[in-house]
Amino acid sequence: MWLTLAFVSAFFLGCYDICKKKSVDGNAVIPVLFFNTLFCSLLLLPLVLISEISPDTLAGTTGYVPSVSLEAHGCIFMKSIIVLVSWIFGYFAVKHLPLTITGPVNATRPVMTLLGALFIFGERLNLYQWTGVIITVISFFLLSFSGKKEGISFYRNKWVFFMILAAVAGAVSGLYDKFLMQRFSSTAVQYWFNTYQCILMMVVLFTLWYPGRKKTTPFRWRWSIVSVSVFLTIADFVYFYALT
Repeated sequence: MWLTLAFVSAFFLGCYDICKKKSVDGNAVIPVLFFNTLFCSLLLLPLVLISEISPDTLAGTTGYVPSVSLEAHGCIFMKSIIVLVSWIFGYFAVKHLPLTITGPVNATRPVMTLLGALFIFGERLNLYQWTGVIITVISFFLLSFSGKKEGISFYRNKWVFFMILAAVAGAVSGLYDKFLMQRFSSTAVQYWFNTYQCILMMVVLFTLWYPGRKKTTPFRWRWSIVSVSVFLTIADFVYFYALT
């Protein structure tokens, strides 16, 4: 069951990547990212309100959002920073690179998470898992050769470097998720980290992007921005539940 949920999450993440590319292509990245975090928070807000007003309605279900301690808020805020770093680098990379490059690079993130689980959580890999790791690493190097045919150098293109940084930060977030899911409600973590991200992005939006908006790529509203939030929220909801 849990493996099935992981594949369901991966499917929605694929839809999320496609909509993300559509949203940022020729568009201002910072406003798109702000609206994504805003809508992700709003999509989960009904669960928070129901949990507060009528706790018995969702009690005992995955949709219930309990109150969390100050310590939990601190841990979740740390996750918000890690994910936001990953997203900022990732969104800019997706804007300037084809999905045929960003997708496979991003696919190396689970391998980084897997190796982290090996060294940090003491988990052990079997022969098939080690084979998967080796194949992924080899594929990454083969991808660097194919990228040259598209005029993209993996060693000189800063957007490829941005994508790699995004994948590393995403892997760190994946390892941190395991720590969070062992201690706190998965739904509470998802809601609050989205909310903190929204607040952080609002600060970035009005202090860094808005004053110089006329000198950069203009922002254009696209309905794919909403789709990004919907697919990501579903993927994260299923992923966090499976991770518990």
